[in-house]
Amino acid sequence: MRKVTHLLSRFWSTDRSLTVLLGFLIINIFILQPLTELGIFRAFFVPDVLFSLILISGVMAIAKSRFITVLALAFALVTFLVRWAKNFVAGTGLMTLDTFLSIVFLGLLAVVVLLQVFREGPITMQRISGAVVVYLLLGLMWAVAYQLIELQQPGSFNFADVPAIGDTLSARLVYFSYITLTTLGYGDITAVSPIARSLAMLEAVIGQLFPAILIARLVSMELYYRRLR
Repeated sequence: MRKVTHLLSRFWSTDRSLTVLLGFLIINIFILQPLTELGIFRAFFVPDVLFSLILISGVMAIAKSRFITVLALAFALVTFLVRWAKNFVAGTGLMTLDTFLSIVFLGLLAVVVLLQVFREGPITMQRISGAVVVYLLLGLMWAVAYQLIELQQPGSFNFADVPAIGDTLSARLVYFSYITLTTLGYGDITAVSPIARSLAMLEAVIGQLFPAILIARLVSMELYYRRLR
């Protein structure tokens, strides 16, 4: 058991952990979210299982000291329990708490991954994967924030077809978040309330600035380490 733990610790201390985390996010965003909206896999809680794996992978990725490990594990455990409890307990209280904890965890995970991408050393494909992870985490974090707004103030978003509820709402807001982050905007979902509009504008601005600043930073780091070599 100790040997397995040691091997896992070594794996998650390398850049390969960023690639694994990217794989989890891609499966969740581009495969499971559409299937959830169609009602597939919902009975088996597959999205919740994958989200739990993302939490675990995130904890392993930031486990650089015992204090950080304990703190991250405690927070991930609370988020994990709340996310699963809302599937069995009716009411908006747990859903609101789940969305809030998810926003905090995704934000912290994005910061930690970004620090890992920008740490000293040459730029590798794994670090580029980490940069993509941060971009996807931003979109996912905004999607959860939109869901929190809709829970607190129903009608904050206007849907062109049938109004979305439950898992359908979550999947559609994930879609809305990424078309806003990329400033694509088909117009089939629109922000109505002032808070939702303000948040959507902020996401669109970050969606434009983040890739430009990130690419400039990665290029400058690569040029610096090439001169050193």
